[in-house]
Amino acid sequence: MTQDQESRLPGTAAEVFGAFLKLGLTSFGGPIAHLGYFRDELVTRRKWLSDAAYADLVTLCQFLPGPASSQVGFALGMMRAGWPGALAAFVAFTLPSALVLLVFAMTAAGISGPAGTGALNGLKIVAVAIVAQAVWGMARTLCPDRERAAIAVLAVALLALLPGPLGMVGAIVAGAVAGLALGRGTGTPVGGHVVMPVSRGVAAAALLVFAGLLALLPLLAGQGQALAVFDSFYRAGALVFGGGHVVLPLLQAEVVQPGWVTPDAFLAGYGAAQAVPGPLFTFAAYLGAVLGPEPHGLAGAAIALCAVFLPGFLILIGVLPYWDSFRSMPVAQSLMQGANAAVVGILGAALYAPVFTGAISDMRDFTLALACFVLLMMWKVPPWGVVIVAAVGGAGLGLLG
Repeated sequence: MTQDQESRLPGTAAEVFGAFLKLGLTSFGGPIAHLGYFRDELVTRRKWLSDAAYADLVTLCQFLPGPASSQVGFALGMMRAGWPGALAAFVAFTLPSALVLLVFAMTAAGISGPAGTGALNGLKIVAVAIVAQAVWGMARTLCPDRERAAIAVLAVALLALLPGPLGMVGAIVAGAVAGLALGRGTGTPVGGHVVMPVSRGVAAAALLVFAGLLALLPLLAGQGQALAVFDSFYRAGALVFGGGHVVLPLLQAEVVQPGWVTPDAFLAGYGAAQAVPGPLFTFAAYLGAVLGPEPHGLAGAAIALCAVFLPGFLILIGVLPYWDSFRSMPVAQSLMQGANAAVVGILGAALYAPVFTGAISDMRDFTLALACFVLLMMWKVPPWGVVIVAAVGGAGLGLLG
């Protein structure tokens, strides 16, 4: 960014921090709801940019892997106040929920008694309803025809044969290839235009760093547990297509299967993450804090949080100068359609294991999960409200024995 461009930036990092801190404290309901809060606060009320420019930015971030709402926030902060604004937006939007989940991680182990353990079990049960809602909504949007529904089923079959991170990568790659073979991309450009202070040189460097870390971190993971943790969370953040809930099976494969986090602690934290505002990716802060091996606690939370967000931001920076031309390519659109269909299958597989198998042990648990699902789908109760219902219901089941 040149000095002349910097002089024309319309806001300050402090202004961006204040706006996004408000959003970080009040934005409940997941990434789609977050984008609505962003539009109301920054487009309608503050008039930082036009509706067309905002729609263009949202389209870009939904197209890329990573946490869409956080990527939109990062880009909006950059538009308003350059690189300091981007950092301010990320910190302010992420910090509230990360701190709450860190406190929960530090205190959950001390919860005891029938009511306390029942409430924690309720947090595992509510994850069944929330993931089921996510699978249903994503399937309707991303698998609207027989061919893409078949891609989702094939992704589940691949994971049954090859569970774990390798199977997930394979499913996404296979889905992308199948999408390319279907050739459903139209090449129709999307309206709107966003100007960002990112040069092509900076963009290329960001993509090189992204690819370099993805390739080198697995080789360095054996040099220490901190590097192994960073590698696991970085890889999970790099493969999230289709929404924040998709991070669930990726993180489960990275931290539960190696024995770093117990299945019960994983599902309880995921349930708690639904009750806080801000990005779902802050679930990583909870996981980093409860890791069995060191680093854990505050250090583990900081490593996990930085690692899971970093790849999405690097990719966003890397494509900003090329977005207008890339998004109009039929090949690119076809690849993403297939990959997104595979993502539905990956999340559907996670709904079965570990979510359902880890939370539902009898008909009473299933009844509570079903009630939470109906509250979400039919009564339109916000997720944080359903989490409270599940925790209270779980405590009641615990008291009943």
